[in-house]
Amino acid sequence: MKEELIVSGRSIPNIDPVLHIWHWQIPLYLFVGGLAAGIMFFAAYFFIRGRGDELKTSVQIAPVFAPFLIVIGLIALLLDLKHQLYFWRLYTTIRIDSPMSWGAWTLGVVMPLSIIWPLTYLQEMKTYFQKHHPFAYPVVAWVDKMVKSIKIVDNIIRWFVKNRYGLAWVIIIFSIILGVYTGILLSAFNARPLWNTSILGPLFLTSGLSTGAALIMWTSKSVKEKIIFSRIDIILIAVELFFIIHLFMGFLASGAVQIESAELFFGGEFTAIFWIGVVMVGLVVPIILETMELFGYHIPISIPAVLILIGGLLFRFVMVEAGQLTRYLY
Repeated sequence: MKEELIVSGRSIPNIDPVLHIWHWQIPLYLFVGGLAAGIMFFAAYFFIRGRGDELKTSVQIAPVFAPFLIVIGLIALLLDLKHQLYFWRLYTTIRIDSPMSWGAWTLGVVMPLSIIWPLTYLQEMKTYFQKHHPFAYPVVAWVDKMVKSIKIVDNIIRWFVKNRYGLAWVIIIFSIILGVYTGILLSAFNARPLWNTSILGPLFLTSGLSTGAALIMWTSKSVKEKIIFSRIDIILIAVELFFIIHLFMGFLASGAVQIESAELFFGGEFTAIFWIGVVMVGLVVPIILETMELFGYHIPISIPAVLILIGGLLFRFVMVEAGQLTRYLY
């Protein structure tokens, strides 16, 4: 007979309550949702600023990624649901006090917006893909042909082209809501000390904008546009580091459960992956490389861009996994 000595009522497997119901689907959704929000925000923002022709990738080309990213996020959410056939019930009611309801309706608005915006730039995309990515040109040409063949769809897109300025403002509002929501989804769980902080909303929004800027910077063919988004990304990374520092300062200055939550990252099981994978690889190294590029050193822009995207994905996996281990129960 195997004997075990129980010296504490805490952390007993299968006895001590631990929330572990969210797996890879949720952090993946949080990542692609934030990335799509960042792409759409910059497209609408620079169009309103009148720089659509100057920053063509951010305004006209990169938004084509947004609907595909949102679809990936929706599939991930669907896979996470226990009763997948009843997802439509989220759209039969509106609950102001429910983050899930807010998220469902936000995605319900953002999804068509993410499709409409690229469709208003089909002619520009045809020219771009024919010149830079001829293998994808037939797909864009086919979409353009299909849109024009359906008169009602063609008329709707033409109307949005004429009213693109108003559309841009709507996209800015909902992209910010989507970016903040990816953090609020976690912070609404008051029973999880690591998530129970109002800084997660701004932090996730900043991270989403940073990953969006990184993707635009990576895909742009314009040197000027790369430099502009490199500068933007440096500012966003600095803000993100500021939020992370204050996140842990707040935890370490709080009660015992918050301090224990922070200790997961200071000597705990998430120490290495967070400080090396997220902070160093995903934030510090890219900001150093981008700064060196601005000072004349030739650094392939794909390196910091890919590191930022990897760091953003790791950040969401770490926060979701670590948050489920924290609790108020003793």
